[in-house]
Amino acid sequence: MADNRISANLSATDRLAVMDAIATIREKLPFLVDLTTEDRRTMLKMGDKSRAFVSKALEVATQNPEFLPRSFNVEEMRRDLALYEALYPILLSLTQLQELVDDTYIAIGSEAYAAALAVYNYAKASGDVTGLDAVIDEMGRRFTRRSKKKQPETSVN
Repeated sequence: MADNRISANLSATDRLAVMDAIATIREKLPFLVDLTTEDRRTMLKMGDKSRAFVSKALEVATQNPEFLPRSFNVEEMRRDLALYEALYPILLSLTQLQELVDDTYIAIGSEAYAAALAVYNYAKASGDVTGLDAVIDEMGRRFTRRSKKKQPETSVN
């Protein structure tokens, strides 16, 4: 069998505690939004270069409010930027955690699948495992390829 990189258990209690922690995170961030694909595609995006621009614009707006229309809300801009800055370390931490969970999920799935393949191959090779022919055949269906059906030929007379 291939390398066994992960040998662990996640108890029901720990799983529940993790799910509760995730629920707490959602509860503490009630303002989170769910964007559509179209929203994501069309929205302006603020990256590292834009952060300095936005900070300078906020400072200009704060010191020179006279040229802005009355409808422009400098305090709302300040709150948006403050929330953006506050969420940044949370985003980094959750991104790292998600990457670790994703990688672990892929690795443990790979290990389980490799073990299943070994069991299948050993069972097939042994040949004298009484009563397992049907199960081995059923497992083997995983590897059967479906051939594309031939289109019936239409003859033109």
